[in-house]
Amino acid sequence: METVGRMTGVLRSFDGKNIVITLAVDASAASQIEQFNAQDKLRVKIAKYRQKRGLDANAYAWVLMSKIADAMNSSKEEIYEEMLQKYGVIYEDEDGFITVTVKSSVDMAKIDGHWKYIKDNGRFASYLMIKGSSEYDTAEMGHFIDRIVEEAKELGIETATPDELERMKQEWHA
Repeated sequence: METVGRMTGVLRSFDGKNIVITLAVDASAASQIEQFNAQDKLRVKIAKYRQKRGLDANAYAWVLMSKIADAMNSSKEEIYEEMLQKYGVIYEDEDGFITVTVKSSVDMAKIDGHWKYIKDNGRFASYLMIKGSSEYDTAEMGHFIDRIVEEAKELGIETATPDELERMKQEWHA
């Protein structure tokens, strides 16, 4: 179960070994919550809420990448991969960054996902896993688009005005 809510209380248990956190969540989550009982051991992850980025943000990123691709005699998919390599967000879980190590002869382009090369010792190569932009939150997408805009400007490609960019960013954070 995953939902959005607010922390309404934090207490330390009498023995000092536990923290008791009280959360307020939307009543629509009730049916999901009712499946648990007080004896169930639960995996808990609490993270600061970030609104998902708007679809227009993703569309704008692809428009710019298409223009960059035209200017560079490349495909928009190749430019997308290049932008992810330069400015993408590395996957991270509770143990840290997600990495894979494979034989050096493995062609990572044939393995689903986006990979950033780390090192190769001659026998094995290591890679970081990169998020695709469709998984970005508002802050991540804002940073990604800002960097793509910079790349486009360096190539003399017309981009949205600063006011238009600001409007889009405000919509992402709405």
